[in-house]
Amino acid sequence: MAIIRESVDVDRAPADVYAYVTDPSHLPEWQLSAVSVESLDEGPIHAGSRVRVTRRVGNRQIPMTVQFDELDPPHSWDLHGTDGPVRARAHGEIEPLDDGRRSRVTIDLDFEGHGVGKVLVPLVVRPQVRKELPRDEQLLKDRLEGKND
Repeated sequence: MAIIRESVDVDRAPADVYAYVTDPSHLPEWQLSAVSVESLDEGPIHAGSRVRVTRRVGNRQIPMTVQFDELDPPHSWDLHGTDGPVRARAHGEIEPLDDGRRSRVTIDLDFEGHGVGKVLVPLVVRPQVRKELPRDEQLLKDRLEGKND
């Protein structure tokens, strides 16, 4: 299936956007399905860092581990799910706009199902994410522009 891609323009510099969006502790602030986040490794996020994210999938709360594969501040990041029935693969990019005063954030998501996840991905996860990702990006924009403070 096709990757789910959404973009949003934010009135903040790329470095500010990058610092916020790659800090897992902020996920529940701007991702509707994120219930809680727990870092599994010490220190700042780096390639190889693992984070346990509990997400609402349909009417269930499912914990899953994601690992950061690549971090290229303030331009892009990659991560993937390492366990659980639904494993996401995410790529994010931040493009500077207006000589770096603003940013365009683009997030690409794809999913792989394991076990019951093979049924959940097409029936629940993809439809939920297609509706949720644009709202998540609007929440991200609002949070970064100080509209949710």
